Amino acid sequence: MSGSRAEAEEKVGSRQRLQVNEYKENQNIAYVSLRPVQTTVLGKTAKVYLVPFSLSSYKPDQLKHSKSLLDKNSNNEVACKKCKKAEIKKTCRRILTPKMEATSSKAESSLQKSSLDVHAESNKWQYKSTSDTVILSADTESSQDGDSDEGTTPGMDDFSGLSPYEKKRLKNISENANFFASLQLSESAARLREMIKRQPPESKRKKPKKKENETGCRRSMRLLKVDPSGVSLPATPTQPILVADENPLLPPGPLEMTSENRDDNSELFKGFLQTWAEVSKTRSKNTEKELSSIKSYKANLNGMIISEDTVYKVTKGPIFSMALHPSEIRTLVAAGARSGQVGLWDLTHQPKEDGVYIFQPHSQPVSCLYFSPANPAHLLSLSYDGTLRCGDFSRAVFEEVYRDERSSFSSFDFLAEDASTLIVGHWDGSMSLVDRRTPGTSCEKLINSSLSKIRTVHVHPVHRQYFITAGLRDIHIYDARFLNRSRIKPLISLTEHTKSIASAYFSPLTGNRVVTTCADCKLRIFDSSCISSKIPLLTTIRHNTITGRWLTRFQAVWDPKQEDCIIVGSMAHPRRVEIFHERGKWVHSFLGGECLSSVCSINAMHPTRYILAGGNSSGRIHVFMN
Repeated sequence: MSGSRAEAEEKVGSRQRLQVNEYKENQNIAYVSLRPVQTTVLGKTAKVYLVPFSLSSYKPDQLKHSKSLLDKNSNNEVACKKCKKAEIKKTCRRILTPKMEATSSKAESSLQKSSLDVHAESNKWQYKSTSDTVILSADTESSQDGDSDEGTTPGMDDFSGLSPYEKKRLKNISENANFFASLQLSESAARLREMIKRQPPESKRKKPKKKENETGCRRSMRLLKVDPSGVSLPATPTQPILVADENPLLPPGPLEMTSENRDDNSELFKGFLQTWAEVSKTRSKNTEKELSSIKSYKANLNGMIISEDTVYKVTKGPIFSMALHPSEIRTLVAAGARSGQVGLWDLTHQPKEDGVYIFQPHSQPVSCLYFSPANPAHLLSLSYDGTLRCGDFSRAVFEEVYRDERSSFSSFDFLAEDASTLIVGHWDGSMSLVDRRTPGTSCEKLINSSLSKIRTVHVHPVHRQYFITAGLRDIHIYDARFLNRSRIKPLISLTEHTKSIASAYFSPLTGNRVVTTCADCKLRIFDSSCISSKIPLLTTIRHNTITGRWLTRFQAVWDPKQEDCIIVGSMAHPRRVEIFHERGKWVHSFLGGECLSSVCSINAMHPTRYILAGGNSSGRIHVFMN
């Protein structure tokens, strides 16, 4: 028993001494030798020891072997193995130095902490960092050790200090390297390149030649222009296809008044022409007449009503212009349509269908209509087709006053009170001076202006040498005394408008005001009492003037009885026609209920009576009257 106790105590003491010696060695050097692994370096068999390493105490010249390993083979191989050791150390340093330099500071602190806690962890190495640094310490095998180790093959169990993941990773790397080496991909790629270079380019496939006796596909004999026997047919002469003009120009010269909705030989039509011919009484102008007060004017407007008897379709298509005959006893309305028609309606005739007559003096839209101030039995009409005609009801004919097929007319007005001379505006910005007393249908003078377009032309009612034109964005006032020049310059230019302008008119009695209609939803009134280098802007009225594509554009006009009030159509619901004062105040709205269910873009007021006529885009006329 005493002998067994002594042996046990001796074993425990030897184990404690071994742990202390190993701990001391670990304090002096920062690694511990592990189980050796057999490998080959520089063609020699060597033993590789995997040890943990701390970067905190690392220096390139401190790579040393542990004392136990150096003492193991010191008796047998000392002198002959120094050179081999030096070569192996240099190789190991060259391999491991980049890896050690790439290790992060975080790994260093983790490894240092783990090395200090070796004794407290019951002599177990715990690695908290995922990347451990390995220092290779190799010695040449001795003859005795070599004999014992030659029979064993190193495997993955030799790396006892590595985790299972690291072992599996190293095994996969080794297997993958051996697999790709066995494939010999580089040699195969080299052989493939040589094969591609030696291969000749592909030749295009040759189309097979058709046999002469082979029967072709069937073709139409009509397209081949041959008869069934195979004889070619004679060539047919090609005739040019004439495209009919949608709006052909009417023949020059006077045109007879032939109604399109009535029989010309009927007694009713003859009585209609006689009625218009007899109504030749002109209204007497009195420019010094005082305007009625707004209160009495509103009272008269409130008495104007509309009924089913005063609404009728007069033309085909939208109405572009309108005029009221100045007769005091009969209500006669004229309307010009987009189709080139001129419709006449006598509201005093009943039933109302019998009082409507439609004529076709033009082939394109009729943009301007005026009864002659010298003879109200004459109705002058101007059209886009480049013609200006005068309808003489006493002779039942439309005379041609001015014709220019190369141009398109937009508006006109009378320069003289006797309607002998006219100023005509063109859509291309030019103007024509026409004298009705001169035989022929040509103009006296063609004048170029600085405007790209002219929409309306209006002459000053008192100083008739002045006239105003509405262009695309600018409004110009000219002096007619300079019309003898080839190019005329405006006296005044109004440039306050920001969008397209629809119209510009002087006030009807004194001409002291100018009203303009613009697409920027504003009606502007200027003070033209003193025509100088500039006329001031008095009032701006907000009003919706966006009519769209299918409606005729609004044109604000003056009431000839009350020249301080303007009349304009409206887009508001319910449909209406509105009257504003020149100071911008609303005066009156004409509401027709079911009788006024559409927008009246073009409006005209009777010069002496309280009668308002409005035309819409369907050719229908709505009349408000007392």
